[in-house]
Amino acid sequence: MSKFFYGIEDLFVNYLFAPLDFFRFMHSWWGSNTINWIFFVIGLIAAVYWMGQLKIFNDSGEEDKSISSHSYL
Repeated sequence: MSKFFYGIEDLFVNYLFAPLDFFRFMHSWWGSNTINWIFFVIGLIAAVYWMGQLKIFNDSGEEDKSISSHSYL
């Protein structure tokens, strides 16, 4: 069974994460964090889009915001 887990380790360390070693050993902080910045920008774009959609639905007035809209309130 241990060979199975060593096989998983070998797959990830030597093959799937090997391209990330290029970023890990860079001498530039900005270059090393390129993937983090890409994820940050994608998340920021998604958050702005989400807030825009929330504003559209809030401005349309479709939602029932009365206190008695739910029986448990």
